[in-house]
Amino acid sequence: MAIKATRFGLSCALTTPMRKDGSINLQALARHARWTLEHGCDSVTLFGTTGEGASLSLRDRSAMLGAALGAGLDPARQLLAGVTATSLDDAADQASLAYDAGCRGILLMPPFYFKDVSDDGLFAWHASLFERLKGAARGVFLYHIPSQSATPISVSLIDRLRKAFPGVIAGVKDSSCDWPTQKAFLEAHSDIAVLVGDETQLARSVREGGEGSICGVANVAPGWLRPLVYEGKDDPRVHELVKAICAYPVMSAVKSLAAHLHGAGEEFATMRAPLPRLTEAQARTLAVAYDSLMKAQAA
Repeated sequence: MAIKATRFGLSCALTTPMRKDGSINLQALARHARWTLEHGCDSVTLFGTTGEGASLSLRDRSAMLGAALGAGLDPARQLLAGVTATSLDDAADQASLAYDAGCRGILLMPPFYFKDVSDDGLFAWHASLFERLKGAARGVFLYHIPSQSATPISVSLIDRLRKAFPGVIAGVKDSSCDWPTQKAFLEAHSDIAVLVGDETQLARSVREGGEGSICGVANVAPGWLRPLVYEGKDDPRVHELVKAICAYPVMSAVKSLAAHLHGAGEEFATMRAPLPRLTEAQARTLAVAYDSLMKAQAA
């Protein structure tokens, strides 16, 4: 077992509470962020995949950061920000907003529209972004999520970027849900934070030298995930909860459970188009499964 004494920890890929009209419920966002921190998370990541980051404008992001800061979150320790853009100007604007707010770092999605892009092209895009940030770039977590981006982040690309921009790349988040990929990152880049997005692989990753996770299940069960991060101790309830969530569109399911957790209903659970929210029947079925797992914990 190779559990690191110091590590990144557990960050909640925070869902974005929205009202029925699609506006962001900033009060619910602040309340939910505080709840995740009080129940086991070390930080929250705004504007990630679970947070519908690709649907959020720069104005949305500014308001959400303001709500998090107003709720007393320490940005240097407790806030990361997703950057999701194909335009270099847009990516630089999103990153600058996060850095200006004092965020601990950014979770950087690769340019996701153009497919079959070479590592040379991806290196050029990342290099141009870091150069545009004029030395402000820091705490960058490269985001490997090929199911959404269709743009893989390779071990060799990480190596090239680290050599070209020393101290900028803080880690990589692997959401491939593929253990050989996670293991390759762990073996090649053990001196930076290798994170895993798949909660069912979290304990194993930590035992192999991983530093934790930015994940969606932390929205509703952070207390279950913390021992996985800090002890490398697996928990079958996490596997059951992931299975229940993955029976539905994941982002909608996590948001539905977070709404159920807070009794927030319409003031939380809306998805921005084109993403669908769960039907009432689906939401009830998922809530029953979640409550059953929670009751089993208490028993």
